[in-house]
Amino acid sequence: MRKLGAVALDRLRAAPLVTAAAALLLVTALLALSAPWLPLADPNATRLDARLLSPLTPGHLLGTDQLGRDVLSRLAFGARLSLAVAAGGTAVAAAAGTLIGMLSGYAGRSIDMLLMRGIDVVMAFPYLLLALALVAVLGPSLKSATLAISIVNVPFFARTVRASVQSLRRSPFIEAARVGGLSTTRILVSELLPNVAPVVVVAAATSLGWMIVETAGLSFLGLGAQPPQADLGGMLGQARHLLTTAPHLTLAPGGVIFVIVLCLNVLADGLRDALDPKHAGAAQRAETPRAAAAANAAKATESAPASRAGDAPAGTSSSTPPTFFSVSDLRVTLATPVGREPLLDAISFELAPGGALGLVGESGSGKTLLTLALLGLLEAPLQVEKGELCVDGRRVHRDAFRKLRGTVLGYVPQDPLNSLHPLYRVERQLSEPLRFHQRLDDGAVRRRVRSALDQAKLGDPERVLGAYPHELSGGMRQRVAIAAALLLEPRVLLLDEPTTSLDATTQAGIVATLNELRRESGVALVFVSHDLALVSELCDSVVVLRQGRIVEAGPLKNVIREPRHAYTRRLLDSVPRLERRRWGDAAPEPS
Repeated sequence: MRKLGAVALDRLRAAPLVTAAAALLLVTALLALSAPWLPLADPNATRLDARLLSPLTPGHLLGTDQLGRDVLSRLAFGARLSLAVAAGGTAVAAAAGTLIGMLSGYAGRSIDMLLMRGIDVVMAFPYLLLALALVAVLGPSLKSATLAISIVNVPFFARTVRASVQSLRRSPFIEAARVGGLSTTRILVSELLPNVAPVVVVAAATSLGWMIVETAGLSFLGLGAQPPQADLGGMLGQARHLLTTAPHLTLAPGGVIFVIVLCLNVLADGLRDALDPKHAGAAQRAETPRAAAAANAAKATESAPASRAGDAPAGTSSSTPPTFFSVSDLRVTLATPVGREPLLDAISFELAPGGALGLVGESGSGKTLLTLALLGLLEAPLQVEKGELCVDGRRVHRDAFRKLRGTVLGYVPQDPLNSLHPLYRVERQLSEPLRFHQRLDDGAVRRRVRSALDQAKLGDPERVLGAYPHELSGGMRQRVAIAAALLLEPRVLLLDEPTTSLDATTQAGIVATLNELRRESGVALVFVSHDLALVSELCDSVVVLRQGRIVEAGPLKNVIREPRHAYTRRLLDSVPRLERRRWGDAAPEPS
């Protein structure tokens, strides 16, 4: 966040208008805040013999008002009071609105309905009219005015934050946090809040200007600061009948309000453009892709696939291996107006330790839906209606699927750029699951993180740990996602098309890494893909899905060489082959 803040300041400095507005606002705020220590006259001292003096009168730079009080002194103290009230009201409204918006946007359903209907009731009234009504009930005072403008501005923050959270709650990095076992509170505070913070900051900067106007409006009507207290709106109200005879009494406070609000609006526009996390590390962007591509090419050259299609992992016998992980009669349904429609039905398969199962099928066949169901990540109107898992001989009911996340089942998403948190460095993201699940100290966490990076074959770990996700290449991000899935040493990895967006060389490196993981650690793989050629390089068995049902399953060589179902044959025929050889045969040795 410090790096992001520094980049934001650099971008603000690069905008001359924003810089000028920020400087003018800073000077105004400093003069107002230091008013008690400046050599100014008492703002409440009256001198009837010095009434309505014109500006530039000796001893009274901006003249005096109808009671002989110094206008410059009252402006300084009035601006101090108006800024304090506006800042306090903005802080209260932002805090309450952000909390409501985050709860409403993330929880959804009944909580969203309850909270947003309350917000709609508040917004049904014109905000100034509602503020007047609240002050009338509470009684005219500065505290009443502050509370009133805070309440009427809560809906603005709540609706803004809710919209941002709703756009993020289905993001892969939020699902990855849920897979990691983070509680709802931790997700809201550590995952969502940093992402909505720029929106809240911009909204607060905009609201601050409006609150100054609203505070001045209430004081103008006599409902805010009470005489003799100096206040910009009160000064306007008291001098409105002297506009023709002493215009400086209205022009001075009106000009201060205009300057403050204008500067705040310009600054808010600048903050909106500057607070973009993708600009963090801009100075390194030109070099990072080239260096990452070179590193990936070197790793891919060094790591050729270690085993051929269908080869059993080292350490296993040629006889049928024992079953470690199995799915029995899984059924996933979707609620519709006429009942529940099955999306997945009669899904069953088995997986041995160190085995690799390929889930193949066209887009929409149910591959990703199956992995989310196994992880317990489905939400209404989707539901796991029946089915159970068996892990190492222990049956797990469908209601307890989510308890397997992280420790038994690891998950590697399709696009790690979206699943990794955009505002956190890699080291923080990889450390969080260890601190949450295993309560390790900093040294143990760092050793485990580096070990996971080594397992994922990531070179230059120091640079990777200190980088943001967007500073890494696609292949490096994918290896970071694999390392994240390996942190808690799961027994089964669910890989949802992890090589889809990668080039062929990087794909080969990823496949080689996964094969090595199978041999060295005995982790089993469920590899989701529509690329049968890639599946043949990694898996020993395959399950073919079509429209949510298994149409064919069995050892990879059997399914590829002698497909029984017409759909499987069409999938095989759709794969381009450069050589005229049968599927499942070993590739010709290089001469």
